[in-house]
Amino acid sequence: MSWKAFNPKELHLPVLQYYLQSLIAPRPIAFASTIDKLGKVNLSPFSFFNIFSLNPPIVVFSPSRRARDNSTKHTLENVLEVPEVVINMVNYSIVEQTSLASTEYDKGVNEFIKAGLTEETSTLVRPPRVAESPAALECKVQQILPLGNEGGAGNLVICEVVLIHIKEKVFDENGKISPYHLDLVARMGGDWYSRSQGESLFEIPKPLQTKGIGIDNIPKNIRNSNILTGNNLGRLGNIEKLPNQEEVESFKEREEIQTLIQKFENQPIELEKAIHLLAQAYLEKKDIVSAWKVLLSL
Repeated sequence: MSWKAFNPKELHLPVLQYYLQSLIAPRPIAFASTIDKLGKVNLSPFSFFNIFSLNPPIVVFSPSRRARDNSTKHTLENVLEVPEVVINMVNYSIVEQTSLASTEYDKGVNEFIKAGLTEETSTLVRPPRVAESPAALECKVQQILPLGNEGGAGNLVICEVVLIHIKEKVFDENGKISPYHLDLVARMGGDWYSRSQGESLFEIPKPLQTKGIGIDNIPKNIRNSNILTGNNLGRLGNIEKLPNQEEVESFKEREEIQTLIQKFENQPIELEKAIHLLAQAYLEKKDIVSAWKVLLSL
């Protein structure tokens, strides 16, 4: 397998930006509302954004210096004057308006008005929230860390979350935040976005409370399967202990397995293939225990 290698210092800045923003994706969007010392509001999205601490609750976003002329963005100027910001979450219903708000309007122009969004008074900070956003984080700016002095250099705006707003419609019947109800969008490279909806959403059980056996402890004939994928093996390795022999023998009596054994009698390679396909089907149904029982039935 061949690779292409690039030295960032040898790339023109727009090319470097394209590569990095295409590869480091999807990126959550900080739709940041700020205010200057005269009380004028600014609203702008930033995809250099994430959560970095829970105690204290810290989020960080980065308004970079403009590559073409090394000028700074109004958001950065505002938080230097008034160290407060509201980070509004961006869902699919407001993504076009969010994009419009990224237009480089003159200083003092209110992007809430330009993008057709509604200002909602915040509780603990001066900048307003976006009323149409599904959730918003009121934040106090703790530190601003410049990463360079040239065009394209970032400025880390380190913020402590002091109040969280979440719309009731975002919660499911169990009181949990539903990613389907939230319907967030994220930035990719160029003009591309991604939407957290439909088949793009999936669950993987976290190996936090148990210690999985690991792929290295999966029997070699299973580990080297031509059917099972790396993801399949990762799921199989996330089991604390294998089913015992009695459980496997009992499971082996199932009609679906006996049918395969009879169908591929004296065809061990085809039988193994069929067994691995059946185990894969159980893994797709998130039934890791049954998948293991299938695989150990040979």
